[in-house]
Amino acid sequence: ISGIASPTEAASVGAMGALVLAYLKKQININILMEISRETVKVTAMIFMILIGAALFTLVFKGFHGDEIIRQFLVDLPGGRMTALIIVMLVMFFLGFILDFIEITFVIVPIVGPILLSQGFDPVWLGIMFAINLQTSFLTPPFGFALFYLKGACEIESSKLYKGVLPFIIIQILVLVLLAWQPQLTDIVKF
Repeated sequence: ISGIASPTEAASVGAMGALVLAYLKKQININILMEISRETVKVTAMIFMILIGAALFTLVFKGFHGDEIIRQFLVDLPGGRMTALIIVMLVMFFLGFILDFIEITFVIVPIVGPILLSQGFDPVWLGIMFAINLQTSFLTPPFGFALFYLKGACEIESSKLYKGVLPFIIIQILVLVLLAWQPQLTDIVKF
């Protein structure tokens, strides 16, 4: 929380802390440790298979010149680069309903990112816009991933959950509009 460690480092410190607490309370043994290790390897392997599959898809898509078709489509749109950006953001938003951020980041961004960058968009600004857009789509009913995670963590009716996230969705959309209108606001994160 204090920013001393990155999220990955903080997660590893938390995992070690949990192991130490389990050891002190005598709730861990070699069999439990082996099961934890097996499950960790399984999850890690699944994540890497997703990453490898996404990278292969992108390579094949580019190999068959699909990126050129997308480039031509986005460049030829009436309204220029802002129309291209709006369409990409809408597609990413709706993909965020059904895909996790890893797939979108490893499949969509390598295809549309270079196209938008070649149109003169600032890379930091574009990355922030993508991140906020995906974060908003993960909160948006009916398929918001964050809603499913929260629903699994606590007992709450879906209707109350949907009503509860509405202010956050509105705030994030307002931030997206503000950043689109005033891109220089991202200069705060450029040290």
